[in-house]
Amino acid sequence: MDEEAVTPHRVGAKAHAPPAQQLTELLRLVARGDEEAFGKVYDLVSPTVYGLVRRVLRDPAQSEEVAQEVLVEVWRSACRYDERRGSPQAWVMTLAHRRAVDRVRSEQAGVEREQRAATAEGTRPYDEVSEEVTDRMERERVRRCLETLTELQGQSVHLAFYGGYTYREVARLLSTPLGTVKTRMRDGLIRLRDCLGVDW
Repeated sequence: MDEEAVTPHRVGAKAHAPPAQQLTELLRLVARGDEEAFGKVYDLVSPTVYGLVRRVLRDPAQSEEVAQEVLVEVWRSACRYDERRGSPQAWVMTLAHRRAVDRVRSEQAGVEREQRAATAEGTRPYDEVSEEVTDRMERERVRRCLETLTELQGQSVHLAFYGGYTYREVARLLSTPLGTVKTRMRDGLIRLRDCLGVDW
């Protein structure tokens, strides 16, 4: 069976509902690979398949595509039809409805993926890359300015601001009088302020 030959608008297709017994017999033949029987099944069900799919999808082009997929599925899976579980028409319409709903979900998932990608592309450069670059530049400026401090000023500032120590603890760690540490810290912060060009 050539999939390309299956289109949802075969000339002469009848719009009325097919007799259940006739369609059941035809599906049995289709299950055995009878292409002529499939042609008859096609003529009997294609209008209602397309109509149902069109109601779900609304878009004519997509509806034709999905209707074709449904009819190909009928050709491939006719052997799975069990008349004890329902009419042949109901079986075909179930295939059509399922396929149409799957297409809707697939389209929605695609739109959501595109939206997430667009959001990520729109926010990441600003929120992450730009911010990271700014932070690096600021850290580099601070590092250069810290290098302008005397050894005692630099040690005091590092211990107090990066180590979280109090003035008294800094004085004890550096074995330096508390007053000297406070003075060096004050002088060091003034120099940093002037170097960084900020107001504290």
